[in-house]
Amino acid sequence: MINEPIGSFRELDFQFDEVVLLSEFQLSDFEGTVRINRTPQGLLVDGKFRAKVVGQCVRCLEDHDQILETEFQELFAYHSRHTRDEEYFVPEDGFIDLEPLVYENMIIDIPIRTLCKPDCKGLCLDCGTNLNLSTCDHVPDQAQS
Repeated sequence: MINEPIGSFRELDFQFDEVVLLSEFQLSDFEGTVRINRTPQGLLVDGKFRAKVVGQCVRCLEDHDQILETEFQELFAYHSRHTRDEEYFVPEDGFIDLEPLVYENMIIDIPIRTLCKPDCKGLCLDCGTNLNLSTCDHVPDQAQS
């Protein structure tokens, strides 16, 4: 796209059952679209992605699928026209590695406190029983965190 006229664009669709970003972040049902626009300053990348990651419920501590959705826009500038972070320059070969950008934006999208379901009953504070799966002889009001 470096040699294309200003205003040119390409759209790329992504869809993977599973993907591992930067050798540590495992996602499933990964899908998204990237639109790359040729501008006078460089290549403008618009990305929109959706995936699932395994999260842990803050109430019952059970693993569950957490849906992540992110959108981002980043300008990869030409060396001769802009001075910015080196990672956001158009590489000599013209190939932009989207993995770090998708990783960074997906990580930011992870909620700090996730629930397996909105009405999760949590664990009993006395015996640790998962109150979603069974009951115990302790006071049920104290089990919510």
